[in-house]
Amino acid sequence: MLFRKNLEKDGFSMMQYSVYIRHCGSHESLDVHFRRVKGLLPEEGNVSVLAVTDKQYSNIYNFTNVTKKKGKKNIIRKEPVQLELF
Repeated sequence: MLFRKNLEKDGFSMMQYSVYIRHCGSHESLDVHFRRVKGLLPEEGNVSVLAVTDKQYSNIYNFTNVTKKKGKKNIIRKEPVQLELF
């Protein structure tokens, strides 16, 4: 839990359970955050970091199938939600 809070303090946000994202505007910024995450790693932690370029990220497709309660129809979002990068 402390690891997650420290990630959020460093500007990461949860994309899905156990998957956090952060935009880095340059390779230098990426290197800084690699070192920070490594320094925050719990004693018995295991973290994987995947660097994705803006162009690669723009090719992500998100599909959601949410079922409403009480037997109502499924809601399928056709357009992916755009992530705001800062």
